[in-house]
Order: sequence, then structure tokens, then C-alpha cells
Amino acid sequence: MLTVLGIAESDEPVYRCFLDRGRVTVAGVAASLGTPEDEVLASAARLRELGLLHDTGDGRLQAANPQAALLPLLARWRFETETTLASARTEIDRIAERYREGRLRSDPRNLVEVLSDRELILERVEQLSNSATSHMWALDRPPYVGRPDGGLHSNEEEFDITAAWLRQGIDVRSIYCPQSMERPGRFATLLRLAELGERSRMLPHLPFKLHIIDKRVALVPLSGPVYDDLLVIHPSGMLDALMELYEAYWARAEPISAAAPAPDDTFGPDDLLLLKMLKAGLKDQAIARQLRGVRCVRSQGAGRSL
Repeated sequence: MLTVLGIAESDEPVYRCFLDRGRVTVAGVAASLGTPEDEVLASAARLRELGLLHDTGDGRLQAANPQAALLPLLARWRFETETTLASARTEIDRIAERYREGRLRSDPRNLVEVLSDRELILERVEQLSNSATSHMWALDRPPYVGRPDGGLHSNEEEFDITAAWLRQGIDVRSIYCPQSMERPGRFATLLRLAELGERSRMLPHLPFKLHIIDKRVALVPLSGPVYDDLLVIHPSGMLDALMELYEAYWARAEPISAAAPAPDDTFGPDDLLLLKMLKAGLKDQAIARQLRGVRCVRSQGAGRSL
């Protein structure tokens, strides 16, 4: 029963004997169990290493409080299990993607998937986003896929999602446009992400929305103000062309995290934010909306989703 906590099956009877007998010598436990003393000694050493036994100082050992000793082992087991399951799920997604790519290569007509069911789009976007390991590049503009409940991610949710990618060492590059800033407080969120390592730039206009994941798949919404259809483009000449196009846009775009002109001591945080938005090319109405978002809702406005 206790093997899941890292206690060897052969050590469990020894541990239970110490629980039952209180302060006792190794020889006493060996006699009680009818087990060779050297085997009990080895078990006791392992149990002490796990924090389940402690030396009373008179040649005897005593079991530690089981709740204090076993609950941390249970927590560690749960964490390791959840981590293993999450890694297995990610690996399954990668294997499924390799299988899908193999089928696509065998039939060039399938190099582009066309998805038109919203639930399928949500599932596919989540699966591809979770499988990212190296690159997440974006041309960011509406429409946004949002959450399964139909709402958009908040600024804090955007921050958490992107920060998780950055912690994994993923190269996050995003090119924004004024339409990306229609939601209050988002510009300040992007500046926070830039401090963590997101590379972000701004163009006056983006003709379409694009995500490139690990340089192996691209997501392109087809048309319209909502996320009702999606192209999933697999390794092909079309994907190569989209990556080259992205690099061309990147070269033209202006960094939005560049330092603002040096202010004097009278400038406050909102003044510095205003200068950075002006440098990024935002217009008066968009700037007013962003400042209003920072002052009033901070990180509660709508933010990024793919």
C-alpha cells in the first residue's frame, strides 16, 4: 500500500513494527518480525532517509508522526504523478502530430487543413499551443479564438499563458497593430511581457492574422470578424513562404518595448506609458482606451488568445 509513496515493499513491515512498538532497537524489531538483523538495519536506514524514523539517542529508533512524515511523501508522489501525466499528454500530442504530418506527406492534398467547426477549432488550437516547444510567432490582430465559453482571455490570463511559454524557453515573437490595442490595458501587459523576454513589435497595419508554431505549422483564420474558420498549414512551400513573409514584416516593424525619450523627474508611470504608446504609433483614441484600462481595470480587460 505504501509503495506509491516510495517505501519499498520489504521496508513496510519494518516501518509498521516501529509504529506499533514506539522506541525500540533494531534487534528488537528483528526479533519481533523474525527477520535477520542486517535486513532490518538496511530497512531502517532507508526509512530514516525518508524521514519516517528518527534516532532517540539511546540506541533506539522511533517512528516520526505519520501525518508529518507521510503527507509530504504523498504530496511529492502526487506532484510527480501529475507531472508525468502532463508530460505523457504532451508526448501523445506530439506523436499524434507526427502521425498527422506523415499522412499529410503521403497525400499532398492534405498539406492544408480547413477547419470550420468552432469546437474543433478550439480543440485544435489548444492542442497545437500546448505542443509548442521552440517557437511561437504571431501576427496579432482580431479575430481572437478566446475560451470555450465564448469569452476572451483577460490581460492576466494572457500574461500567464505567455509567461509559461517563455519559462519553457520558447521564442515568443509578436507583431501587433493598432487593432490589437482595442482592449483596455493590453499595451501595459505587453510591456510587462517584454520585460520577461517576449520580443514584440508594431506595424501600422496587418492584413491578416497568423501564428507559426515551432516552424512546423501555421494557423491562419480565413475571413470575417469571428474565428469561424481556420487554415492549418503543415510543412510545405506555403509554410516556408509564410515564415519568410513573417521575417519581412518583422524587419519593417518597430519595437514597442524600446525605451521612451528620457523624461525628467516629474513624469509618472502613466506619462512614461503614454510616451511609449506614442513611439509605437498608437492614435489618440487607442491611447485613451489603454490609459483608461490601466487606471480603471488594470489587468481585467480582454487580452491575448490565438
